[in-house]
Amino acid sequence: MPNHEGEWLRLARQGDAAAFANLVEMYARPVYNLCYRMLGNSQDAEDAAQEAFLRAFRNLQRYDPQRKFATWLLSIAANYCIDQHRRVKPPQLDLDESPYELPDKSLGPEKQTLARELQDEVQSLLAGLPQRDRAAVILYYWYDYSYAEIAKQLSISEGALKTRMHRVRRSLALAWEETQENAPQAKRRVYEEAIP
Repeated sequence: MPNHEGEWLRLARQGDAAAFANLVEMYARPVYNLCYRMLGNSQDAEDAAQEAFLRAFRNLQRYDPQRKFATWLLSIAANYCIDQHRRVKPPQLDLDESPYELPDKSLGPEKQTLARELQDEVQSLLAGLPQRDRAAVILYYWYDYSYAEIAKQLSISEGALKTRMHRVRRSLALAWEETQENAPQAKRRVYEEAIP
């Protein structure tokens, strides 16, 4: 299917709600996943994704066509999630509501289960980060934002972001090592074999 994003954007900027609906359909999953990773549960993620799309539609005239639409839209979602986190207590992660796709069926049932558990452990580690750190990690590793783009979204200098990311990586690595030390050896071995 050809990519009609440019045409949909042009029409949406002229007030065409149907064209914007096409953009919503195109980006619904990435926006939801970003919101879920930042907020920790599906209901809040759905609400945040809807709000992000609403804000994007209301502010389409401010969108700079020289910039990738996905970057602009995900920035709106990330900023909304950060604002939500400031207003309420940190969310409790509901590991039964993971939005991740199921692991590759060729892994076999045991390895699929362990791959799912690995995803849940990563999500749990992310949930333990301060909101701005979580946003930086998610935007960098899941959405391939550059340091410059993330620094702009978080309103900090690129140098401060690099320092923050170094600290967060070290913190996550230590937390991961701790979870793995407490994991049964068979589980660790299957993780190493099953997860690329």
